[in-house]
Amino acid sequence: MLRCRTGLFVLFFVSISTLSFAQSTYKRTLKLMGSRFDITVVADSKEQSQQYINKAVAEINRIETLISSWDPHSQTSAINKNAGFRSVKVAPELYNLIARSLQISKLTAGAFDISYASMDAIWQFDGSVTTMPSSEKIKNSVANVDYQNIVLEPKDHRVFLTKKGMKIGFGAIGKGYAADAAKKVLQKAGVVGGIINASGDMNTWGVQPDGAPWKVGITNPLNKNKVFAFFSLQNNAVVTSGNYEKFVVLDGKRYSHIIDPRTGMPSTGLVSVSVFAPSAELADALATAIFVMGTEVGINLINQLPNIACVLVTESGEIRKSNHIDRVNYKKETHEI
Repeated sequence: MLRCRTGLFVLFFVSISTLSFAQSTYKRTLKLMGSRFDITVVADSKEQSQQYINKAVAEINRIETLISSWDPHSQTSAINKNAGFRSVKVAPELYNLIARSLQISKLTAGAFDISYASMDAIWQFDGSVTTMPSSEKIKNSVANVDYQNIVLEPKDHRVFLTKKGMKIGFGAIGKGYAADAAKKVLQKAGVVGGIINASGDMNTWGVQPDGAPWKVGITNPLNKNKVFAFFSLQNNAVVTSGNYEKFVVLDGKRYSHIIDPRTGMPSTGLVSVSVFAPSAELADALATAIFVMGTEVGINLINQLPNIACVLVTESGEIRKSNHIDRVNYKKETHEI
């Protein structure tokens, strides 16, 4: 389930500041959690917008400290260090994030699994892999991966990884959670509208200063100069994940850098997944799961979930949409970009 955002196929458009409205949009781009974040807010002045954005940045940094598996002093690292030995008491916030992650794992039959961090890195996507790893190596690479071995103790908010060598990581849900958390902080501060874009994990609220909804345009990564669909977003999230740059071709078959945590095999068949959901956290996790599950199984899952929709692009360039896509104000257009 390893994932990095190698190409962002979602573009967002905000209104240009004008004298017609008391408020304007202001954006700051910066690097947080090792990735690009674009934070856009509606504010009365540039000075006010910077104060707002600073609050969002502080919240995102707080989330990173909480969930980081790279920081040896984090609670996540403590859970990993004690795998197979004892449970670790953690903050209710982290405990609840893990609990929600396990619910998504059950929903997706393990296609999403935060214990993916236990995987041995036998796949490289830098051109060095020219032959298929042995079935034994592939099987061994996921020997310690299984969300069912993450035990929660609700009374004291304790987390226990039952197998030595297990690890958890939030690479496929953490940025979405951070986008949601930053949105909540800004709403509490009185920001009436804005966008948190965490490298493709996008959450919105309110409207633009002229009253128009925020819009996103999705492009086909196989034809990146055209936007094939626009969507109006109002207090909901969209996450786009792609693998068109990081893959390996073996015996004529294309294998993605997104690994199935159940089998150790790279996913195949899709190059882009966009998921619309009430929260970026949920959309983030489902986007990864759909890559692993594949087109038909992924769309079938999304069709059964209320208030959630998806747009998929297959390796052949086919665009597939879930049944609920019209509920996010889908408008088909073709624009050069």
